[in-house]
Amino acid sequence: MASGDLEGDLEALHPAAFCWALRCCGGDRDAAEETVQATYLKIVSGRARFAGRSSFKTWLFGVVRKTASEERRRWRLRALALGFLARRPAAEPVRSAADPAARPAAVQRLRHALARLSRRQQQILHLVFYDDLTIEEAAAAAGVSVGTARTHYERGKQALRRHLGEERP
Repeated sequence: MASGDLEGDLEALHPAAFCWALRCCGGDRDAAEETVQATYLKIVSGRARFAGRSSFKTWLFGVVRKTASEERRRWRLRALALGFLARRPAAEPVRSAADPAARPAAVQRLRHALARLSRRQQQILHLVFYDDLTIEEAAAAAGVSVGTARTHYERGKQALRRHLGEERP
């Protein structure tokens, strides 16, 4: 892939890559920013190379997921070495700039229902619905088999239907 193509593709996918990094970092905006920066550094330095075995977007999301995992591991090791792990506060979830009370009730219900899903179900549904990946691409980006992704996709949709049905006024 030519350098110009790479820069253009990264620029075009930056918002989606950041949203995916935010999901992979549990909503910690600072960690997501570091993850995206580390991902781009890997790509530019050649430590991560696109081989063309999937779409560029799928490959990029896989690199983001792996980098987020490495960053989490690195932070844990640092915290353990410094003895701060027990005292370190949990990361604050990302809050919308808008007041939650001002959000439409349907959006609040959907967010609440999504929060009740397993982490893997949330990941797969996010990749399929928000990032327009196929289940096969979502499996590659999440680092799971296609069968596992399909299972989490179907079970996640069923759970959402159930949770949303329970929460109707």
